[in-house]
Amino acid sequence: MVIKITVMKTNNQIVQFVTIDDDEAGQRVDNFLLARLKGVPKSMIYRIVRKGEVRVNKGRIKPEYKLSAGDVVRIPPVRVAERQAVPVSAKLDKVAALDGCVLYEDDHILVINKPAGTAVHGGSGLSFGVIEGLRVLRPEAKFLELVHRLDRDTSGILLIAKKRSALRALHEQLRLKQMQKDYLALVRGQWQSHCKVVQAPLLKNILQSGERIVKVNGEGKPSETRFKIEERFTNATLVKASPVTGRTHQIRVHAQYAGHPIAFDDRYGDKAFDSQLSDTRLNRLFLHASALKFTHPSTGETLRVEAPMDEQLRYCINVLRKSNCH
Repeated sequence: MVIKITVMKTNNQIVQFVTIDDDEAGQRVDNFLLARLKGVPKSMIYRIVRKGEVRVNKGRIKPEYKLSAGDVVRIPPVRVAERQAVPVSAKLDKVAALDGCVLYEDDHILVINKPAGTAVHGGSGLSFGVIEGLRVLRPEAKFLELVHRLDRDTSGILLIAKKRSALRALHEQLRLKQMQKDYLALVRGQWQSHCKVVQAPLLKNILQSGERIVKVNGEGKPSETRFKIEERFTNATLVKASPVTGRTHQIRVHAQYAGHPIAFDDRYGDKAFDSQLSDTRLNRLFLHASALKFTHPSTGETLRVEAPMDEQLRYCINVLRKSNCH
């Protein structure tokens, strides 16, 4: 348990003394403060550390100091920007919808089936993200952090840690490539049966607008995606894509590189192919994180969680199946 002792100040603000527990140990003090003091500018946090207003075990520390269990952190009174709570409350319908997306939850992890069109976190002009919404839904949760990310337009399984120890363990599984992610993608044309693996280095470019564009480039990072044909249609293929590495837009760029861009991909797609799907009513990227297999960070059990496709993707597949029969 975290122990707090508060001392009243003359201006009615308080100094907090926080005792670090095992779950919070191992992180840098600046990251601890950033997570704890929501709404406080990063520059102010570094300023109060530099001035010695933040102390650990009564001594001055540097921002990179790593906390240990039992450390007592002195946090001075700071003014938190209340305006940050407003954007999320303005999206109450989206927040409430997230509650119905939970696939699995226990004391250590939370797994949701993220809707397409919802960002995993706010920022870049977006006021609402999954993680902000979950923090509103779970106000009692001391810790909620994303284990990995999904593109805004991609639907499906998203894993959230409810303890820092769980986050560390799951990040280690990602680093060691011990977590298996499977996606379903509808791609242009007939995927070749012999194309089971795409290995192509990916280089990320950030445009002046802030938009991220990824290209196959020899100077990029090594990247690998495994593909398996799930179902063939007249002018499209449903494939299972399993990324071995975790690069930005990896599946989308590797599918395009293989000659089979994903349906309704606004960055790497083919508008002519998209127009052939007009009967399916599809108007979003057909990329869905369908399954995730990992080791539970506390029990050591192997978990495999599956997420059903949304109604729009299911309708698209049903229309394509019917056209196959004609």
